[in-house]
Amino acid sequence: MPRIPRSTVVSAATATALAAGLLAVSSPAASADEVRVHDIQGTTRLSPLAGQRVTDVRGIVTGVRGHGSKGFWIQDTEADGDPATSEGVFVYTGSAALTVKPGDAVRVSGTVGEYVPGGTKSGNQSLTQITGPTVTVESSGNALPAPVRVDAKSVPARYAPAGDPAQDGSVNGLPLKPRTYALDLYESLEGMNVRVGSSRVVGATDAYHELWVTVKPRENRNRRGGTVYGSYDAQNGGRLQIQQLAPVSERPFPKANVGDVLKGGAEGPLDFNQFGGYTLVARELGEVRDKGLVREKTRRQTKRELAVATYNVENLDPTDPQEKFDALAGAVVTNLASPDILALEEIQDDNGAKNDGTVSAGATLQKFTDAIVAAGGPRYAWRTIDPVNNKDGGEPGGNIRQVFLFNPERVSFTERAGGDATTATEVVRSGKRAALSHSPGRIDPQNAAWTNSRKPLAGEFVFRGRTVFVIANHFGSKGGDEGLTSHHQPPVRSSEAQRLKQAQAVNGFVKDIRAVQRDADVVVLGDINDFEFSATTKALQDGGALYPAVKSLPKSERYSYVYQGNSQVLDQILTSPGVGDEDDFSYDSVHINAEFTDQNSDHDPQVLRFKP
Repeated sequence: MPRIPRSTVVSAATATALAAGLLAVSSPAASADEVRVHDIQGTTRLSPLAGQRVTDVRGIVTGVRGHGSKGFWIQDTEADGDPATSEGVFVYTGSAALTVKPGDAVRVSGTVGEYVPGGTKSGNQSLTQITGPTVTVESSGNALPAPVRVDAKSVPARYAPAGDPAQDGSVNGLPLKPRTYALDLYESLEGMNVRVGSSRVVGATDAYHELWVTVKPRENRNRRGGTVYGSYDAQNGGRLQIQQLAPVSERPFPKANVGDVLKGGAEGPLDFNQFGGYTLVARELGEVRDKGLVREKTRRQTKRELAVATYNVENLDPTDPQEKFDALAGAVVTNLASPDILALEEIQDDNGAKNDGTVSAGATLQKFTDAIVAAGGPRYAWRTIDPVNNKDGGEPGGNIRQVFLFNPERVSFTERAGGDATTATEVVRSGKRAALSHSPGRIDPQNAAWTNSRKPLAGEFVFRGRTVFVIANHFGSKGGDEGLTSHHQPPVRSSEAQRLKQAQAVNGFVKDIRAVQRDADVVVLGDINDFEFSATTKALQDGGALYPAVKSLPKSERYSYVYQGNSQVLDQILTSPGVGDEDDFSYDSVHINAEFTDQNSDHDPQVLRFKP
């Protein structure tokens, strides 16, 4: 695991503090001269006074937070003129009573520290703060320091400097260059009173009362108002998370969809947290202007077209309210136009996350397919394989798995001695054609690549006399990866190692099919949990075995998920050469969830239509 660089050897007690998110750094003793906020912040990401006691640090209170990480921000009104040094700092009070308010002129004494939200193993940058404070209020009702405006002109185009190889790729020790790098600009404003003007929403309001805006309206914009994440070198530095200081019980947080506008913007201290990095914690917050984003509807397949779709239904089980089943079913019928084959991800067992050994999902699927019929759709049949209890990841006891739904009036399923959770299906020869030894069957379930992860589900279908092999996937999650604001640049993407092995296993299986039948129609689909430009996707493509159909779309339309204001690809459909090229199929990423505050799932479904 990458470690935070430090110039001194830490003791066992310090190591414990590190695990809790306290960053140990060595620093010289504080001088007897008056210490200002910019002296505490310094010109790098780590305070030169970390671990030292400071006395009578002066500033104006710019914001008070009475929930979560309690405390307040102060800002020095006597700036040093160095753009690399912040004039603001957070004062952490913990359980102590908050006795200050914005506009108070205060003197603060306490210990300077570096706190890493999420702990040092998260890779997050640290937040400079004063802890164990003694606070003296000198006067009240003072004007707040004028906010620093953050906008398209002030945020540099380049995102972050490359980390120092001598420090495990960390940028912590590098001098800040706020005119060169977006992350350096934000760090140079840490704790200061900042303002964004009216801004477009690029990440819908979530359950934690936060949203994302962009201060760069032209940065990788798509037609629906989002900001597209198109490569590891295009991180979209104009994105900024917005929260508010006031409790939602006192001031409801606005609900916004992607493409809406936060009219009037926001003003308040610039914080750093583990769930998104740099965050404007608004003391003043504008209003959301609804821009009327609507859910998409794909076209219906023609008589000769086979429609194959994938949809992550987010831990669906019978304990969910009927409204969720109805909404998901309505989307299948109305928005997806009742595809012929639908691969579902995250179907849970019959009692959800109750961890009692139940693995069957018949009740879940019956309830869902009944809801589809009630919504005016076909009576889908299903095929799946129950997992071994608690061996496929997800919620403990939930036993998520992939499932094939298919419309028997349009397509038939070829039964071949259905496999079980631990038995691998193999490619065999049936005359001059390829076939599966088990249909449905799992691909190489004993492979270590699938440890604590969902095993691919393979099945044979027949449409208009032509066999189509469909492989439903749910690759390992991105859990454990460092965020884009990590102190390691580039961030460590540790989860990719497992997905790479999973992709290689699926790619090998597709090659086995094509070795028997060169022109076989193979569709690989599901929640791949990785980008179209990732090593995972490249491994799936290896040897020309598969083509990521999302690449048939313009770059600005390639997304199925919105994370921290970045519209990005996680769900994919890949096709073998037998399916044809971009001129032979129609691909649609149907945007019905990811951009909306009101979601039935956090993923958008994908649909492929082609003529076998």
